[in-house]
Amino acid sequence: MGCNDVQRVIYFFLDDSLTESKKQDIGKHLNVCPECGQRMRISKRIRDFFRRRMQQIPAPERFKTRLSRSIRAIRVDF
Repeated sequence: MGCNDVQRVIYFFLDDSLTESKKQDIGKHLNVCPECGQRMRISKRIRDFFRRRMQQIPAPERFKTRLSRSIRAIRVDF
């Protein structure tokens, strides 16, 4: 796995949403590539910063209803 591959999926890696084999491949690369390791640490700090500062605000019921109807309409078209 090369640097470009790691950079494309680093956020998925940080969110733990990759397969075990992909996580292992990326982990191996991060252990031997100081540049990618540094980028990963910076990305993690940025992600953690926003997660701490963003509030979860529930969507209004009217919006949820409209969104559900739109999704059902799209499913019917396909």
